[in-house]
Amino acid sequence: MGVLGRQEVTTAAVPARPTHHEPGSTNTSRKQRISAATKSLTPYGFVAPSFLFLLAFGILPIVVAAVVSFTDLDITGLANPDNISYIGLENYRRLISDSDFWRSLQTTGIFIVFGVPSIIVISLTIALGLSVSSSRLFRVLRMFYFLPAITAIVAISLIWGFMYNTQFGLLNYLLTSIGSSPINWLSDPQMAKVSVAIVAIWRATGLNIIIFLAAIQSIPRDYYEAAAIDGATGWASFRWITFPLLRFALLFVTVTTLIAWLQFFDEPFVLTDGGPVGATTSISLFIYQEGFSFNRFGYASAGTVVLFLIIVTVTAFQLRLYRSNHA
Repeated sequence: MGVLGRQEVTTAAVPARPTHHEPGSTNTSRKQRISAATKSLTPYGFVAPSFLFLLAFGILPIVVAAVVSFTDLDITGLANPDNISYIGLENYRRLISDSDFWRSLQTTGIFIVFGVPSIIVISLTIALGLSVSSSRLFRVLRMFYFLPAITAIVAISLIWGFMYNTQFGLLNYLLTSIGSSPINWLSDPQMAKVSVAIVAIWRATGLNIIIFLAAIQSIPRDYYEAAAIDGATGWASFRWITFPLLRFALLFVTVTTLIAWLQFFDEPFVLTDGGPVGATTSISLFIYQEGFSFNRFGYASAGTVVLFLIIVTVTAFQLRLYRSNHA
């Protein structure tokens, strides 16, 4: 038999491959699908703990407050649910006609108008000053300015309370030493607003300085070098380079600061407890007093819902304004 014949016989002797998939290839493809599914679900696994915390401590309390706001829940209702009655929108009607509520809302607005721009301007100015050098002195100064943000509010308020003391405080001692009259820092209604706002501004600037400083240092130095070659001064570089590239940091600081001041509570609670004569009672402090001082939990919950709606509306307006200006 020739060579060609032997090749034909050999080819015919080889059995045909089965058309079905082998078990090994099926397991491999299944493992690949499982691996792909695992990779696609991995990011959600990292996000899940934060989402659960947000759900438990952020969204759920708002839902509970919204439900309670339609009832007359008080301390007796906590002991016996049979004492809770559904009253519909009565809490909201009382809230609209409550002069103390409107006064607390007005006081919060005054704090916002005075505090938010001051924090932004002071934080940005200090951050610009700290960004000019990375020496050890400037690193120490960064830590120094950040200390108020990590110090307990009770300790801060106690120290400032001693400084504001009318008879023995440091501030009045310095004023009288130069021949000025002492100031009633916390007992005068108008001056108390300023005093509380100063403490809050001082405490809030630390974190915002770090945010602005990080944003400034992330700007490429090539931009400034090119501007210097073109003869741009320090103000021109800030106006045309630094400030435009800080727009996202400015948005973040503005939104978070405004939300924090809409919920302004710590400083007036510790320093003045809302006094004198309600001059420093913010809306958050008003809600606290109604709920835990007067045991009107349903009424306080209605105020919480109103405050939540105000925060959502103001934040949405800011974000919409930002998108329209940078579309």
